[in-house]
Amino acid sequence: MASGPDYRYTTGAAGWGRVGTADAAAIDAGLRSYMLGVYNWMASGLLLTAIVAYVIANTGLSELFFQVVRTPRGLATQPTILGFAAIFAPLAFVLVLSFGVNRMSKTTVQALFWLFCAAMGASMSSIFAVYVGASIATTFVVTAGMFAGVSLYGYTTKADLTKLGSLMMMGLIGIIIAGLVNMFVGSSALQFAISVIGVVVFVGLTAYDTQRIKADYMEFAYEQGTDIAAKRSVFDALGLYLNFINLFQLLLQFMGVRQQD
Repeated sequence: MASGPDYRYTTGAAGWGRVGTADAAAIDAGLRSYMLGVYNWMASGLLLTAIVAYVIANTGLSELFFQVVRTPRGLATQPTILGFAAIFAPLAFVLVLSFGVNRMSKTTVQALFWLFCAAMGASMSSIFAVYVGASIATTFVVTAGMFAGVSLYGYTTKADLTKLGSLMMMGLIGIIIAGLVNMFVGSSALQFAISVIGVVVFVGLTAYDTQRIKADYMEFAYEQGTDIAAKRSVFDALGLYLNFINLFQLLLQFMGVRQQD
C-alpha cells in the first residue's frame, strides 16, 4: 500500500466527507475529468456498436448472423451459428474484463472494450430487420434522455444509493431467471412483466453505478496510480454502457414499430 495522505470519501446524506489535505478544487476537477473520460468511452462504444450493427444489417453480412422469418406479429429473426456466437461473445468479454482488468495493461483493456462493443453490434444487428428504423432512432433518443437524467441524479444526489444498488441487483437476478423460464413457457404476459421490471432495474442501476463510480474515483486515482485509473475508466464505461444497452433493448419492446414486409 502506497504511503501518503489518506484520501477517503464517503457518500450519504451529509455528502462527501474528506480526510486529508488535498485541495478540494483540484480533486473536483480531477473527478470531472475522470467522469468525462468514462462518458466518452461509453459514447464511443455505443457509436461503434451502432455502426457495426447497421453495416451488418444492411449488407450481405446479415445472412451470416441471422435469417429473417415471418410471424403473425411481423418479421422476426433466427440466429445462425455465427449469430449465436455473436450473442454470447459479449458475455465472454465481460467475464474476462471483470476478472482480469487489474492484471491487464491499459492497452489490452481498451482493445477488449472495442472488441466487446463490436461484438455487441453484431449481436444487435437483427433489430434493423425487425423494427422500423425511425422507431429505433426514437427509442435511442428516449433512452439517451432517460439515461442522462438518471445518471445526473446519481452524480449529484446526497442520498446513499447503496441499498438501491443491492435491491436492483436482486431484481436483475430475478428477471434473468424469469427470462430463462419464459424461454420454455413463452408467456407474453410474463415477457411484458420482465420488460417493465427490467426498465426499473436498469434505471436504478444507472443511478447507483454513477454514484459508485464517483465514490470509487479517489481510491483508483490517488491510492493506486494513474494507470489503474485509466483502466478503471474503461471498465466503468463498460458498466454504464451495459445499463444503456439493456435499457434501450427493453424500451424498444414497447416503442419499436415492427417491420411488416
